[in-house]
This record gives sequence, C-alpha cells and structure tokens, in this order.
Amino acid sequence: MDLNFSKPSEIVKLLCERLRKERLSRQMTQADVAARAGIGVNTVSNLEAGRSVAFESVIRVAVVLGRLKELEELFKPRLDSLDDILRYEENSNRHRVKRKSNNA
Repeated sequence: MDLNFSKPSEIVKLLCERLRKERLSRQMTQADVAARAGIGVNTVSNLEAGRSVAFESVIRVAVVLGRLKELEELFKPRLDSLDDILRYEENSNRHRVKRKSNNA
C-alpha cells in the first residue's frame, strides 16, 4: 500500500492489521505481548483495534515484536548532502522565537 495518498485513518488500520499479523506469526497472544511489554492486555487490544494508546506503549510492543530497527528509522533525519548535514546541525540547538512587543 502506498501511504503517500492514504488518509491517517487508513494508515492506522493498515498498521494495526500488520501488528496483529506480526503477533500471530510469532504465535503470541495479546496477553503474551502485554506481559513482555509491561502493559495491560486491554492496551494491546486497543492498539490492534486502532484506538488511542500511549506512544510509549506502541514502542514497547514494537520492541517485543522485534521491530526496534523500524523505530530507529521513523524520524531519522534525511541527510543527503553536506548542506543537509550542516543545516541539521545548525537547527539542532534549541531556538526560542522572539515575541513581538505590543508597542510595535
């Protein structure tokens, strides 16, 4: 499935189905995953159903299912050139936006 033209709800549905299939292919129950991830069975059930769960719970389940490498790639910066690297390094320091004064 090409995710570029998908709605967020479609992406959630796809990823939840993949999660469920991955769990089943490893012959694990929701209780198995929950116990290994340190979360409740209801959280795993909610995750597979596409309901909102804490981001940390998603990470814990991904780790249990051996998907840490995919998580590492999730928000990895795209550094295709020296300019990209320099720009990334320059912007990695915290910058505060100056507020405009009401007198201006």
